[in-house]
Amino acid sequence: MRGSVPEPSAEDSPPSHGSRDLSPAAGSPGGDWLADTLPQDEAARAQARALSEADLSPPAQVPGYTLGRQIGAGAFGTVWQAVEQNTGKQVAIKFYTHRRGLDWALLNREVEKLATLHNSRDVVRLLQVGWTAEPPYYVMEYLPQGSLAARLDAGPLDPGEAARLAEGIARGLACAHEAGILHCDLKPANVLLDAELAPRLADFGQARLSSEQSPALGTLFYMAPEQADLQATPDPRWDVYALGALLYHLLVGQPPHRTPENEIRLRTAATLEERLAIYRQIVAQQPAPTGHQQRPGVDTRLAAIVDRCLAVDPVQRFPTARAVQDALAARAHYQSLRPALWLGVLLPLVLLAGLVPLAIQAIRSSTRSYEQTLAARALESDLVAARLLAYALEDELLSRRRFLEEWVAAPELQTLFGGIDGSAPQESRAALHRQLDSIRSEIDRVRTAQGLPLDESWFLTDAAGVQQWRSPASPLSQGRSYAWRDYFHGQGADHPEWRDRSDIPPLTQPHLSVPFESEVSQSLLIALSVPLRETTTGHVQGVLGRTIPLDSLLATYRGRVLNPDQRQIGGQWSIALYDLHSGLVLDHSLSRPESPSRDTPSSGRDAGWHPPVARDLLDQLTRLQQHLSSGNNPQGTQFRFHHRDPLQTEATSEEALAAFWPVAGSDWIAVVQEPRSAALRPVREIRNQMLGYAFAGTVLVLALLAAGISILRRALRSRTNARD
Repeated sequence: MRGSVPEPSAEDSPPSHGSRDLSPAAGSPGGDWLADTLPQDEAARAQARALSEADLSPPAQVPGYTLGRQIGAGAFGTVWQAVEQNTGKQVAIKFYTHRRGLDWALLNREVEKLATLHNSRDVVRLLQVGWTAEPPYYVMEYLPQGSLAARLDAGPLDPGEAARLAEGIARGLACAHEAGILHCDLKPANVLLDAELAPRLADFGQARLSSEQSPALGTLFYMAPEQADLQATPDPRWDVYALGALLYHLLVGQPPHRTPENEIRLRTAATLEERLAIYRQIVAQQPAPTGHQQRPGVDTRLAAIVDRCLAVDPVQRFPTARAVQDALAARAHYQSLRPALWLGVLLPLVLLAGLVPLAIQAIRSSTRSYEQTLAARALESDLVAARLLAYALEDELLSRRRFLEEWVAAPELQTLFGGIDGSAPQESRAALHRQLDSIRSEIDRVRTAQGLPLDESWFLTDAAGVQQWRSPASPLSQGRSYAWRDYFHGQGADHPEWRDRSDIPPLTQPHLSVPFESEVSQSLLIALSVPLRETTTGHVQGVLGRTIPLDSLLATYRGRVLNPDQRQIGGQWSIALYDLHSGLVLDHSLSRPESPSRDTPSSGRDAGWHPPVARDLLDQLTRLQQHLSSGNNPQGTQFRFHHRDPLQTEATSEEALAAFWPVAGSDWIAVVQEPRSAALRPVREIRNQMLGYAFAGTVLVLALLAAGISILRRALRSRTNARD
């Protein structure tokens, strides 16, 4: 038994050939040792000189083997490379040439352990023993790749390679544990590499049977803290700790807790017991090593395995080497599944990333097509309403004008026309006025019964334009000349500069005047006027007319195309009347939220509220009117335009779908429009609903994917825990 803890060996000092343990179990690289020129300390150089000065001839011949070169030397003998004569297989033979101080019981125990593990491919195999030879020897398989310690001379290993080696070492330890053997001195120098770089356990000189009670001291910084006690009982968890320390060394480049300060503390110890106590204190009181966690490529599973192996409390470690092997195998299996797992994650994400834009584009394309269809249908409906409004206005104007024409031609009025002139006798004029009052009253009665709005006024002027009669009577206009008004001369515009002229001829045909502001009510009016002709000569004696408020003219027909809750652009439809001659908006449902009473004229309103129609729209509407007046019957699409309503402010400006139709016998254009957003609201709702479904589907797919990943990770974790 080795009764003392050695000074830090090859793993605890700068690497050199002379300071390595070169026992047969340790083996050596197959290359030329003398070709290596690694730095050596003084002790290593002295040992190298001793080797150089020694007799390099084999100490003896072994029957059946041809000895070659010496490949190592140790405290008890030398190691030689040899070839088995029958098979040509290379072997390593260790001769125990230094018998002084040799513990034959220790050597016998090592041979027994190797013989017990002869069938394990993870342990260096014992081939032959020559105890009775002079000097004694035993033959083992030759591993040309040398020890793991030699490989670590170049620095830490790749995490994947380190995990692979650790799993092989754990498998060898598990095989030994199951055979009842505890290694008790696991370190890089005691792990050899075969031709395939698979690890093999060697040097079972400190090994113990699991039933033994005698202590076994390993190597500092690889030894479990509870093992560093001369009264300790061997435990499989000693090898678990050493395996964790070895794996840490593979990952970091040095064993845990090995620092210059800790080495100085250990070297200053006076006795073995003091050194062991210091070592236990270092491991127990210093923070857990974390160098492996900072190494790139070390995953959380591998780091957790190292942490659990290096737990100070044995209860917290893996219970056996087999448990460590299973954890490493599970981690390797998980690592092998990671590409497939990532593929399983990324492939649906890539498909989803590709399908989402396609779905969005399909939704947009379909909704765009639906928008066009819905807009076309809305405009068709608007066009029908615009034509209905235009025809209704035509009928209204025509019927009112026909009333005038019929009454002008009535015999009872023809006999009274002589009373038009202001120079006519008072009695003649009074009779004419009474007759006109009667006619006006009868027409108002009929219109009231029909629920139609009343006229603003009726008037009669003589051939010079002087107003001779008005109903209702007004002292402001009675006896004044209105020859400058368009309703008198029919020239298409009022001419205020003609106010004092008396030579303006009256109109000769029924006429619809341009809009004008009433001097009495200040509301915007139009006038229907007809000439009064002398029966015999046909000479125009005067003009009879009726004025109509523009807002009341449209009031009757709004109800035909608008529901009560659709009188504003915020609802659905609105109607308007444009005048091509003046380029103004004559009337608009937005500007008349309240319908005027049919019994009273409209309240006063400044004509300045009428905004102009946009020039480009006015040009289009003019061409429309000319096209229709030429006798053509164009398609309805020519009368549908997208425009912004002139009555809307910039803050409320919104593109509208509008249909236009000219009012025959006038320069008016009837307009029915609706906000584009309101007309296309069903499309937006469907689009938003489809996008909502697409978003919900995407979230559902992502949630299912996340759930699947979570379940898979939990299953892998539970499998690992079950192995532990």
